[in-house]
Amino acid sequence: MVRNLTKGKPLKQILVFALPIFIGNVFQQLYSMVDNIIVGNTLGEQAFAGVGATTSIAFLVIGFVQGLTAGFAVKTSQYFGNGDVENVKRSVASSFVLGAAVTVLLTLASVFATMPLLRLMQTPEDIINYSYDYIVVVFAGVGATMLYNLVSSILRALGDSKIPLLFLVIASVINVGLDLMFIVVFDMGVAGAGWATVISQLLSALACAIYMFKRYEILRLSKRHFKMSAKFCWEHLYVGLPMAFQYSIIAVGIMVQQAALNTFGTLYVSAYTAASKIDSIVTQSLVAMGSAVATYVGQNYGAGEIDRINKGINQAMIVSVGLALVSGILVYFGSDLLTGLFIKEPSAQMLSLSKRYLFWQGVFYIGLAVIYVYRNGLQGMGYSALTMIGGVIELVMRIVASLFLVKVLGYLGLCLSNPCAWLGVDILFIASYYVIIHNKYKRVARRISIAPIKSNKHRKSVA
Repeated sequence: MVRNLTKGKPLKQILVFALPIFIGNVFQQLYSMVDNIIVGNTLGEQAFAGVGATTSIAFLVIGFVQGLTAGFAVKTSQYFGNGDVENVKRSVASSFVLGAAVTVLLTLASVFATMPLLRLMQTPEDIINYSYDYIVVVFAGVGATMLYNLVSSILRALGDSKIPLLFLVIASVINVGLDLMFIVVFDMGVAGAGWATVISQLLSALACAIYMFKRYEILRLSKRHFKMSAKFCWEHLYVGLPMAFQYSIIAVGIMVQQAALNTFGTLYVSAYTAASKIDSIVTQSLVAMGSAVATYVGQNYGAGEIDRINKGINQAMIVSVGLALVSGILVYFGSDLLTGLFIKEPSAQMLSLSKRYLFWQGVFYIGLAVIYVYRNGLQGMGYSALTMIGGVIELVMRIVASLFLVKVLGYLGLCLSNPCAWLGVDILFIASYYVIIHNKYKRVARRISIAPIKSNKHRKSVA
């Protein structure tokens, strides 16, 4: 159902909205996690490492899609918060047209650049063919990823976070079945895992889109809604592109990180792959809070509820700190058990490397929580250029850590590269948010102070 986040208790609204997103994000992570588990247990450690070595270049493309669609949805949520039904429909139409155009360009570029990128990252020769066979299929199916993220973002902009979850759960079950069928029965190797992911996500996206247009009248479009002006399209690109490039900029830093990791050999790549998958699952509570904050802020910004925005941000930050502490404890004490899911009989050295990485991530999860709350709050208000600057800072910090800390501290330096990036960008987002919100308060106070008094009765009440 459509949820108006401009009414009711801020924290309750955020948490109720975030819960389905959290569950959905976990299932979305299960796409790649199940791929890795089945690959690791059926095709061996080299195939597992090969799939894992594609994480950073996958994020380069998939992250771009996620940022772009989330940016488009910011405009949709602002129109919805303002009660502007006609522009909600125009915004949705624009998002589909722009998304289709970007999909064509992104598919061609990513497929042809796959092998050069793997070579550039110094992917070990014993796993590079596994890496290519898997990720080129995922890139060929980037249209499915675009459609799913676009539909999900539109529904969330209107306050519906439950329906994307439902269809994603169904797709996750389909994904597991296709993984087993393509890899075990049809002997398609790692490419089978890629095809299972693409097909299951496409089915989820199509089902969600059909439901969306049938269920919500506000989303039913006519030809006139596709007659877009350059100005209207630019308003969406102005928010969407910086958010897309922000994710891609972060991905470049992760690619440098992956290149540094690849120099340690296949064992380190395998341990890091398992640990990073565990890290991704555990931190989805923080991701969900950030997504909920973006929609909450977007709707309230459109409605002009500045005080409500600030209350929601502060309360969300308190909850996120608590989640970060719990997540840190969980990854440390559960690392051996969770790592064992990916590889049959992992060596003591692999378990140690995985635990070491997870320990240093967990210690700094609070820094990650700050990013998700304040960055998404700024995005909800439309300040996507600031978040792109944050992405540049993350890039620089990861490169510095990967190039210099790794030389001095070895694998420990690699483990510290993410925390360095998080802490480096926290200062920007916190300072930017409070400067912006302070200025918003001043503008509201100025409008109130100069508002004309319309009646004698009002004058007496004020006196």
